[in-house]
Amino acid sequence: MASPRDSSMAQQRVEESQDMKNRETNQGEEAEEEFTLDGSVDRKGRPAIKGRTGGWIAGSLILVNQGLATLAFFGVGVNLVLFLTRVLGQNNADAANNVSKWTGTVYLFSLVGAFLSDSYWGRYMTCAIFQLIFVMGLAMLSLSTYLSLLNPSGCGDRDTPCGTHTGTQTRVFYLSIYLIALGNGGYQPNIATFGSDQFDEEDPKESHSKVSFFSYFYLALNLGSLFSNTFLSYFEDGGLWALSFWASCASAALALALFLCGTPRYRHFRPAGNPLSRVCQVVSAASRKWTVEMGMYGEDDLFEVDGKDLVADNITTRKMLHTNGFKFLDRAALIGPEDFTELEQTIVRNPWRLCTITQVEEVKCVLRLLPIWLCTIIYSVIFTQMASLFVEQGAAMKTQLGSFRIPAASMSAFDILSVAAFIFLYRRILAPFFARLTPGGLTELQRMGVGLVVAVMAMMSAGTVEHYRLRHVEEEGKPSSLSVLWQVPQYVLIGASEVFMYVGQLEFFNKEAPDGLKSFGSALCMTSISLGNYVSSLIVTAVMAVTARGGWPGWIPGDLNVGHLDRFYFMLAVLTMSDLVVYVACARWYRSIRFEGKSCRETEFGELKV
Repeated sequence: MASPRDSSMAQQRVEESQDMKNRETNQGEEAEEEFTLDGSVDRKGRPAIKGRTGGWIAGSLILVNQGLATLAFFGVGVNLVLFLTRVLGQNNADAANNVSKWTGTVYLFSLVGAFLSDSYWGRYMTCAIFQLIFVMGLAMLSLSTYLSLLNPSGCGDRDTPCGTHTGTQTRVFYLSIYLIALGNGGYQPNIATFGSDQFDEEDPKESHSKVSFFSYFYLALNLGSLFSNTFLSYFEDGGLWALSFWASCASAALALALFLCGTPRYRHFRPAGNPLSRVCQVVSAASRKWTVEMGMYGEDDLFEVDGKDLVADNITTRKMLHTNGFKFLDRAALIGPEDFTELEQTIVRNPWRLCTITQVEEVKCVLRLLPIWLCTIIYSVIFTQMASLFVEQGAAMKTQLGSFRIPAASMSAFDILSVAAFIFLYRRILAPFFARLTPGGLTELQRMGVGLVVAVMAMMSAGTVEHYRLRHVEEEGKPSSLSVLWQVPQYVLIGASEVFMYVGQLEFFNKEAPDGLKSFGSALCMTSISLGNYVSSLIVTAVMAVTARGGWPGWIPGDLNVGHLDRFYFMLAVLTMSDLVVYVACARWYRSIRFEGKSCRETEFGELKV
């Protein structure tokens, strides 16, 4: 029988063992509750815990969401011109113009979404609201098509045109497609940035995942469009418009449901308020001190609040370090005797007379980004040729392969497959290879430069193919005997250039935009594509105005067999080479955004590598 002393000692050992287990549990919980370092918060506004929020769990949900949403959008957009001609009875010119207006509106709405996200709603709320609008637009389009537009039943294919429609039916149709434009346009620039928010750029491991995310994001976008360009396009070409639109609507609804399922897991950044007022304050403060000679003042004379982060109006953003350049804006941060007023025994700064260094650097950052952004527009001109002149060129070639006919528009599948292949090739082979050659590997600016070089090669390939196509023309108005498969190299090269240019562009504008303008940075990518469409239209119009004179048909006539599309392609190659020269100069001049507490080093193209 155990003695009381033995029982006491046994009880003490049990208590000590329990205390040790409790300490180990507490230590495990403390280790698990490691907070992010980039200022992100959870859905309740508390500092985000790494183990419970963000990472690839949240990132994967967003990637699937992007793929499904892209499938839904291109399920409408890829054959919208056919719907307008076959179902609504518009002629080719009117239908093409209406599609151009609609596409341009999509990208313009991206600026609206970026502004609301950065200023007021935050990226999560903006994505959710605009996705809901997107689903509503698709549901309205599907319902109106099924109930009223496909009249008589079975119309809208190659052989059976549809009857006339009332003004109300037409208005409902346009309301639905512009709701789709609003929803997708407002959603797109925010979802890419919101996905990158799930990775802490201050953590080396998560920072690497953040860079990889943009590649996988662009891959998800292309895979979604691949399904739309093949399966849904096939149904629509056969007149099954309602079925295709309902499939797009279901895909968008599923995307929204998956997005909402990840709500507890997401990391967030608080909106930083209206950026327009901050920019106006810097301009106003600098203008008031225009006569001040800055040469007699140093960086210590410029105003900034204490602490690592800048806190204003309950909004926290990382402080930015002062940079040289745009010296005239530094006057806005120069402390003067009239910059403070006494209000209820409290000294208050007048924000229209004195701004912080961080606020001034925000404006400098935007000014530095604009030249780089302008240089990407010519690349977007090249990119848009896939949906226009590449298709027309393919239609003028031999599309019969045995008993199977290859639709000229379906050749874009080679571009999508090329994107997927080169993303894998770059991430697994090229990136590690360049990382061994230079510390950090290729920068975003360098990759965008490579994209321009590959785009030149694509235009040279397209021009060469067209040159030989014209040699194989046997009769005017008839397709050439040269196989459409000769177009494969130019599509593959365009896909490769996208991986370097558009993925690099997404990473660059996201990393280089200030904390309060991250979605605006992503919107710049979309507006570049939008302006590329408009500039391409202007170039084609100008070329035809110059070349179609004195009875000559011009370079791009209705019958390509009597034109010189090859010269147009070679001209675009020369324009892109000229743009590359300007881009290299702008990239060497560019200086990277710098946050307090982060070290930087110089790299090629003048970029500061973090």
